[in-house]
Order: sequence, then structure tokens, then C-alpha cells
Amino acid sequence: MQLVTFLYVATVTRLSELRRESERGDSPVPTAVIIAGLVAAGIAVTALVTTKAKAWMNGIPTK
Repeated sequence: MQLVTFLYVATVTRLSELRRESERGDSPVPTAVIIAGLVAAGIAVTALVTTKAKAWMNGIPTK
């Protein structure tokens, strides 16, 4: 009988902990916006570097 009581109390305690609203962190939307901004900046930097590198390579004289 003590085991059944212990299991009941443990289950009720755990369920009450799960029902309680706890701090769940920040919303995923700001994180997604930050990631999208970083991706856009990375694409812009890659395009700029590619353009500069192609211009530099085209400026090398050939024999």
C-alpha cells in the first residue's frame, strides 16, 4: 500500500510541475529574423568578394 501511495504522490507532483507555466525562453521569431539577416549579409559579402576577385583576375595581363 505504501508503494501505491508513493507512486500516486510522485505522479501528482510531476503533473503539477508540468502544468505550471515556466520560463520557456525567447520566442523563435526574433532568432529566425537574426538568422535571416546573417544569411543576407553573408550572401552580400560573398557576392562582393566574388566581384572583386573576378575584376582582379581580369586585370592580370597575359603573355
